[in-house]
Amino acid sequence: MSKISLNFLEGKVFSRNIRRWAQAARKAEETDLALLRRQRSRARILKTHLDKLIHTADERLALPMIGSTSFPKPHNADWAWRPGLWRGPLATPGLSSVQTKSMLGEEVTLFHDCEFSELTLRQLRNLREEDLAPFGLRLDVFKFDGSFLSLVIDLPAKGVEGLKRTHLLRMDAIVELEKPLEIFARLNIKHGPNTEQLVRELPHHEENHRVEFDLAYSNLNEKRVERAWIDLIFEGPQMNQVVLRDLTFSRRPRAHL
Repeated sequence: MSKISLNFLEGKVFSRNIRRWAQAARKAEETDLALLRRQRSRARILKTHLDKLIHTADERLALPMIGSTSFPKPHNADWAWRPGLWRGPLATPGLSSVQTKSMLGEEVTLFHDCEFSELTLRQLRNLREEDLAPFGLRLDVFKFDGSFLSLVIDLPAKGVEGLKRTHLLRMDAIVELEKPLEIFARLNIKHGPNTEQLVRELPHHEENHRVEFDLAYSNLNEKRVERAWIDLIFEGPQMNQVVLRDLTFSRRPRAHL
């Protein structure tokens, strides 16, 4: 039997089933109770499978594609990276009453000094057409009795391999805020017994943020670089919601003068 014939028959069967269930729904007010009970049982079974299909289809067909590493990079970048939390689904998608040093995924850790935590972290699916990252991160802060709150993102080994003082390290973030909030990005590079730190403030009143760290202004010992991480520091975060739609990093050698 040809593919066209199979598709035609499948369409006819589908149409007949739709008409049958539509008729059952219209007559539900007057259907015999014994029959109505059987119809409800069958409808529930059907609904379970339909809900699962719709949920899976929404995830697979929604923009952008899971696992995407696509984002704008400098033309001469020698390394670029989007952390796993923004690329794919996590086994544990959220945390509530988050304690300090709690991790969401393998690269993101929340630090604070609250006596009583009213903080939540949750991975969410990005569905906006303009989003390039498949997932985002939502941080909800209610009452906040601490003095600091920061998200720490550990950079991978490839990000520090061959790192030199001639490098520019760039961070791009798409941030949605419930109300205005000061956010600082602090680059930390451990080299031997010392840790080099460079701090930049994210621009105000913008959704797309870009900051660059020029390592020429550091005292980095290139031969002893061990690891690096970024602190996102939130000033006065109480009663606010922060959504990090995307977070990406890249590095490039600075132009020789």
